[in-house]
Amino acid sequence: MPNSDPALESTARLLERVHDGDGAARELLFARVLPALRRWAHHRLPAGRRDLAETDDLVQMTLARALNRLDSFESRREGAFLAYLRQILLNLVRDEVRRTGARPRTSELDDMIPDPALSLLERTIRRETLEQYETALAELEPEQREAVLMRVEFGMSHQEIAEALGKPSANAARMTVARALVAIARRMHVD
Repeated sequence: MPNSDPALESTARLLERVHDGDGAARELLFARVLPALRRWAHHRLPAGRRDLAETDDLVQMTLARALNRLDSFESRREGAFLAYLRQILLNLVRDEVRRTGARPRTSELDDMIPDPALSLLERTIRRETLEQYETALAELEPEQREAVLMRVEFGMSHQEIAEALGKPSANAARMTVARALVAIARRMHVD
């Protein structure tokens, strides 16, 4: 039986209802994750592609793909669904970067106006750091990975993370996040 307050209904329960064909549950679930996905997508897109329409397009495609593949999704914890959506969105962002990277610029450049874009070296360093982060993140245990994603990439509070992961308190969630971040930092600096 659904929770009397839909805002408090767990993501896992909403997923069950969506599996059973409940359209209202699908709408509630997507409304719950939409703001976090928009923020995350906006910050992952290249600077020239960060307009609201582009971000919304990627988020909508993410939600559509997630809905189409929901039967193959196995929910272990609350954070698993956000991690699942993040991976779909990350793949779409990568596709978009590859697609737009191959397109030449069509406007004329004025040599007197400085280019605000990062230099090739700056872009390379950022890309390598991001790749190291992604690799280190993938090596974490699922609970630690989900905790980092919820805190760092989706901006959730420690209390929200505690509830999503079944931790006894916000401090317990804070420690899980902190330990995971230390593990990521160690893995990123090992050569």
